[in-house]
Amino acid sequence: MTFKDETAMGRPVGAFEVGGLPDRMTVRELIRIRVREEVARHNARPGVRFHGLVRPTDAEVELNGYRLREARTLDWEAQAEIAERAFAGNGFLVLVGDRQVEELDEVVEVGAELSLVFVKLVPLAGG
Repeated sequence: MTFKDETAMGRPVGAFEVGGLPDRMTVRELIRIRVREEVARHNARPGVRFHGLVRPTDAEVELNGYRLREARTLDWEAQAEIAERAFAGNGFLVLVGDRQVEELDEVVEVGAELSLVFVKLVPLAGG
């Protein structure tokens, strides 16, 4: 399965593949797998920049990622909990194939050819 990031205008900003997934999973499980993978990639070479779905604690927003105060490893489970809250609070959208999913516990059919698209939403100024 390919995990993709896109802007709200549909411009691709990143992608990676994860294999060996079951045929059916909940949206929550897919989000957790995505976060676990991106944190594992970061932790393999910890730096001050984190390119992930959600902002780690004590990090500043940067173009296409987040800046940590110091190079450190991250806890994927803590990041996954932040991601689940962000999804529930409309911080990002998840598109499975050509449809938007709206519930963490919704079960989706997954396959090698299926793309899972994450669209980060930016709050409007003053709102």
